[in-house]
Amino acid sequence: MQTKRRPVRAFILIHVKAGRAKQVAQSVGAMPGVQIARACWGVPDVIAYAEVSSQRELDDLVTVKIQELEGVERTDTHIALD
Repeated sequence: MQTKRRPVRAFILIHVKAGRAKQVAQSVGAMPGVQIARACWGVPDVIAYAEVSSQRELDDLVTVKIQELEGVERTDTHIALD
């Protein structure tokens, strides 16, 4: 019997350069797997929620796509337990 794989769910906290939060939130929100991304007051500057099919896909989303966006300084990724 094959079990259905659950998606990997994660909250991604994104720290950006001053004045870039709205642009980064819009770009991140348009990425496949990202369910929502919003610019915030305070720290972090942007909070995103993603659901992807694997940890490898999450790694690609964060380290290749999000961290390479202009204005992104660093990210903190928190995988949801369930």
